[in-house]
Amino acid sequence: MGLAPSLLVLALLQQAPALDFEGFRTRVEPIFLKKREGHARCVVCHTRATTPFRLQPLSAGSTSWNDEESRRNFEAARRLVVPGEALRSRLLTMALAEEAGGAPFHPGGKHWESQDDPEWKALADWVAARSTTGAASRGLDFEMFRTRVEPIFLQKRVGRARCVVCHTRATTPFRLQVLPHGRASWNEEESRLNFEAAGRLVAPGDPLASRLLLMPLAEGAGGAPFHPGGKHWESQDDPEWQSLADWVRGRR
Repeated sequence: MGLAPSLLVLALLQQAPALDFEGFRTRVEPIFLKKREGHARCVVCHTRATTPFRLQPLSAGSTSWNDEESRRNFEAARRLVVPGEALRSRLLTMALAEEAGGAPFHPGGKHWESQDDPEWKALADWVAARSTTGAASRGLDFEMFRTRVEPIFLQKRVGRARCVVCHTRATTPFRLQVLPHGRASWNEEESRLNFEAAGRLVAPGDPLASRLLLMPLAEGAGGAPFHPGGKHWESQDDPEWQSLADWVRGRR
């Protein structure tokens, strides 16, 4: 015998992945603030009362939302999302080019020509709920992250910027916390936010399925074809890569 309609709906809801507020705030919300050549920023149009997707207005002089405002933005975004199904989520299809699977028209123009666009992928990862589970509960160790992994992001590099220089910008999918002026390292609260951000790019137990390890690794050594910040590791034997791999494998 099949489930009654109301029970079937409940079962489907229970199976649907939950959307993550922290992932929304650190990876999705900055997209709405990004400046766009030839188009207005999302926040300009989507703080108006006439738009179906209503963001909170930014306070005078503020460049981002506070926690309460972000939670309201989160609720507004959730209404345009089908958890687990990016291409059924209006939040992702409206600004995606039609030939890439998007809607025929978006009043603010098309921001993403392809589903490979880093912004679109960040939204898709959030909708897929790939960051719903905290890094610690996925077997990743915070203390090892703080003592052996986090210092890698601060390491000076000949001919290249330190990871922290690029990865504190709002436009990068891997978002580290900004270091306050005069500080050379993060405090515990900031490190925990970095820990969660890094955990979203990791497949626990499998370094070679983890974007955090593949992006700066040379393609000839098994890495991704391209990393905007250049390739930092020519081999999987590099001590930095090995430290990351040990962390991903759950070693203490």
